[in-house]
Amino acid sequence: LIFGILAAFLGLIIIKPLVGLFAVEGELLSECMTYAYILLPAIPALMLQVMFQSFTVTAERPKFGLAITVFAGVTNFILDALFILVWHWGLSGAAWATVMSQIIGGIVPLLYFAFPNKSLLHLGKTKFYARSLVKSCTNGASEFMSSISVSLVEMLYNYQMLRLIGEKGVVAYGIISYVNFIFLAAFLGYSVGCNPIVGYHYGAGNKNELHNLLHKSLKFVSVAAVILTIIAEFSAHAIASIFIGYNEALTNETAYGFRIYAISFLFAGFNIYATAFFTALNNGLISAIIAFCRTLLFTSLCIIILPIFFGINGIWTAVIITEILTLIISFGFIIKLRPQYGY
Repeated sequence: LIFGILAAFLGLIIIKPLVGLFAVEGELLSECMTYAYILLPAIPALMLQVMFQSFTVTAERPKFGLAITVFAGVTNFILDALFILVWHWGLSGAAWATVMSQIIGGIVPLLYFAFPNKSLLHLGKTKFYARSLVKSCTNGASEFMSSISVSLVEMLYNYQMLRLIGEKGVVAYGIISYVNFIFLAAFLGYSVGCNPIVGYHYGAGNKNELHNLLHKSLKFVSVAAVILTIIAEFSAHAIASIFIGYNEALTNETAYGFRIYAISFLFAGFNIYATAFFTALNNGLISAIIAFCRTLLFTSLCIIILPIFFGINGIWTAVIITEILTLIISFGFIIKLRPQYGY
């Protein structure tokens, strides 16, 4: 809550100068500020929502965590329809719908753990364990790097889109970005769900189980990667039509970009799992290195360099090159550290 409040306050201060860096003006600037001023104060609830997803898994209540996520998502969906389509609140309605869903996702599990319950965990009195908190933050450095890098890269993507093809490029990338997260959610969910299991067997010294988990996970990721890529390739135009079917030219352009972008699904799952795997092994440094390369270093370089030679196609292929380069690093660490962890 404390960090969430500080982050929200900082965001409200820097958002306008930050948007100014993109030379955004007119109606686009006005809408951007409206959305930000509604959304930013809800950051504490969002942080609670993310944190409690780990607690529900650790408390052996993953279905409860899933139910909260689904309920929050459905709330967002219903309120979007109500605020935008029925009450005509426009972009403000979209922002308020998101805020309400985040409040549900953060407050419901807080109340659940605040009182005695049937799970293994509930909130109670404690002391200030500085060393444990520092170790947790250090071990979670990869997730921190991933989150902040995604934001920076999104900004860089939008800047390049505005420069190359204008506002319609931002629309196309925005759609692809959201859909991309839906596809990658399969890898993210599996990796987060495996974390407590990997951590338990690592702590117990069950090297055979670590070996078994790693190999089964790599097989799952391989199959899922192929299936998701095929689905994305065949559904690209249909997905684009859901968002912007009223504009045929923009729909075709978005579908074309997504078909190229979706090739990255063949490699992304391995990198996502590798990051989570080393976090579970209490090796935050390696996890952070993989996350840094994947979400910031390689991505930024590809977004800046590739468009110089390939134009807009360089934007769409940037993520593919990024995932391939990161995959080399991920498997390099897995092979190199096998004797140390015995998996």
